[in-house]
Amino acid sequence: MRSDGDAATGKGSVMSRRRSITRNLVWAGTALGSLALALAAGGAEAQAIGAVPADGQATAAPAGQPAHEDGLSEIVVTASRREESAKDVPVAVAVIAGEKLDVLNSSGLDVRFLAARVPSLQVESSFGRTFPRFYIRGLGNTDFDPNAAQPVSVVYDDVALESPMLKSFPVFDLQSVQVLRGPQGTLFGRNTPAGVVKLDSVRPSETPSAYASLSVATYNTVNAEAASGGPIGGGFSYRVSTLLQRRDDWVRNTSASSGTSPLASPGLEGYLDYAGRVQIAYSGGDFNALANVHGRELEGSPRIFRAGLFQRGNNRFTLGFDKDVAALDGITDQSLTQWGANLHLDYHLAGLGTLYSITAYERATVNSVGDIDGGDRYPFSGGTIGQLNVGLFPSNTGGRTKPREFSQEVRFATDDLGGVRLQAGGYYFRQRLNYDEYAFSGSTVSTQDIRHRNRNENYGIFASAEYKPVDDLTVRGGVRYSHDKRRDLVEGFSPGLTPGLTLPITTRVTGDNVSWDASATYALTDAVNVYGRFATGYLGPAIQDRVTFGSLPTTAAKQTTISGEGGIKAQLSRVFRFDLTGYWNRTKDLQLTAVGGATNSARLLNADKAIGYGVEAEIEARPMPNLTFTASGSYNFTEIRDGDIAVAPCGSGLCTVRDPLNAAGLAVIDGNDLPQAPRWIANATARYAIPLANGDQIFAYGDVAYRGKINYFLYEAAEFRGRASTELGLKIGYKTADNLELSVFGRNLLNQIRSISAIDFNNLTGMINEPRIIGGMIRFTY
Repeated sequence: MRSDGDAATGKGSVMSRRRSITRNLVWAGTALGSLALALAAGGAEAQAIGAVPADGQATAAPAGQPAHEDGLSEIVVTASRREESAKDVPVAVAVIAGEKLDVLNSSGLDVRFLAARVPSLQVESSFGRTFPRFYIRGLGNTDFDPNAAQPVSVVYDDVALESPMLKSFPVFDLQSVQVLRGPQGTLFGRNTPAGVVKLDSVRPSETPSAYASLSVATYNTVNAEAASGGPIGGGFSYRVSTLLQRRDDWVRNTSASSGTSPLASPGLEGYLDYAGRVQIAYSGGDFNALANVHGRELEGSPRIFRAGLFQRGNNRFTLGFDKDVAALDGITDQSLTQWGANLHLDYHLAGLGTLYSITAYERATVNSVGDIDGGDRYPFSGGTIGQLNVGLFPSNTGGRTKPREFSQEVRFATDDLGGVRLQAGGYYFRQRLNYDEYAFSGSTVSTQDIRHRNRNENYGIFASAEYKPVDDLTVRGGVRYSHDKRRDLVEGFSPGLTPGLTLPITTRVTGDNVSWDASATYALTDAVNVYGRFATGYLGPAIQDRVTFGSLPTTAAKQTTISGEGGIKAQLSRVFRFDLTGYWNRTKDLQLTAVGGATNSARLLNADKAIGYGVEAEIEARPMPNLTFTASGSYNFTEIRDGDIAVAPCGSGLCTVRDPLNAAGLAVIDGNDLPQAPRWIANATARYAIPLANGDQIFAYGDVAYRGKINYFLYEAAEFRGRASTELGLKIGYKTADNLELSVFGRNLLNQIRSISAIDFNNLTGMINEPRIIGGMIRFTY
């Protein structure tokens, strides 16, 4: 059976991982310490962090700095692949930057910290730190297979990342995170029917800049960052950024096998995660170049599964549950090695426009193995199904995944040609995705090796135009042709191979589509704009290649989304800003993955359609120089509409299914919410500072995020309805006039523990969120 994760062989996992973590910690600590000393030595001439804006960048306040002492700064975004004021862009876009980004990411968290921090955004993972799944306005994909196509695109430094493994690259030394909601199928890469999460690094600049920060917190959590940049000479500049995150194993394994068997680890949920980025930029007249090389190493344990987590008949935890304790008798280990490089070139043709080229290559190797039954007792050994730590049968599986991605984009953007601006270009993407599924007997001998060799190609041609017929009105439109081709080869052996199926087997799909958008923005006043937008999005045809326990390779046709939205955006002087958006969308041939049931099987389905509608709002206010307040929220209604579609409900027979069953015992899901689609999201932040006579300040920064109830699966069951969650954070600190900051912070201060996902084929097995983290931080900015 396949794990809800990719796996390694796990041999010698505990001791070898400990030794490797120690070596890596020493290495990374030395590197960070050396860089911090270098920063201190050059601090006298360095300035506050910043970067000269370049194409693909958002302009925001430096990380850790208030936006402006005398009011709100203008937010500049690149939703149209040009720098524009967020108020003028006819797209629902949210930006996290500056001190807000620094605070939310202060406790060693991975990219999932973005969940519920902007309207309509949900992020979750059943893998831990290696496989985030993104959802915007309810559209996403809960499938945990490595070849699963996701309708939310993650664009990191202008490079669209396809593999969820690559989307997990850490968040550090960023200029901003932009979340573009709704279809973005004209200008951004591929597979963007739900929207785009756009992360932009701080780029090299001719202005020297540097920072170093270190936080230490609960469970020996360490978050260390450092960056330095400035001119080299001859038109060249650089920026070097590093990150180290680690945490001790904070979950104690009480299994009798723990510490006595090579299978079971005595501690779980720890990690060591470090990453680095080197950028070299050149600017010479009309020509600019930027080279970016980055890498990451992760070792630790994946998100652990907990058998019997839910009480029968409701979504409360089983009596006796303790977040700090689990009982697993199998291998639990995870590692990731990732690196990539990209080259940005642009050349300005006087009086015409600018030609851009982005060439990128990304690769990773992910080894992960999980004890997916989530327990150490079974009916054959005296356990009772439904009790905590009792699985239906032992299952210890995983695999090795190797995504390799190459992309090339060429784009020409004209100057303003008498009120008209044009863009046009071409895009090519190629992915080679190899992954192996393993399973193990009690002696760690491999009993399964199923090998997948996937090929995925896409090319697109796009164009867009912008025209101002009168001063107060701007109209825009764009079109894109996309073509996709996938091939999947499955070979190898497994005792659980579906009867009648012979390997190797090859599956192919192809598809194409024309997507478009049209919008208009009208300036009611200098401070207030209204806009309307219609857009379509496209998700290419997909392959689900599971071949064990009754599963056969299945395919799904392309899905298409059409969306309409309208809104108002305003910035009133420098003290108040708000956005209000209403939208409606319809997705035809919605790709769904039916996972689980009586066995760990999976099959692709196309539902006739799904509809969604909602309202989103954002507010930022600075009523006085020392107080800044932000708040945002969303209501998202989603519904599957297909009277003929049905899926297998939980296989253990323990869950309380709320959907009607058809004659075959399948749950009819017509009318259900989309999975992992909370109807309500709300968040707020507040910063208050007390200035001192010497120029120093004492400050407090608080934040709260609320996420409503969610379904884990396509069918509805009382046990698999995730409860609403509220996470509270607080940071209190002292900041000197020369940018030395000392602070204490807390994340998830309420210590509210919620399940985030589940497994339904074995037992009432689930996964939980991050615990409360309290720590202290020191930060230098030059």
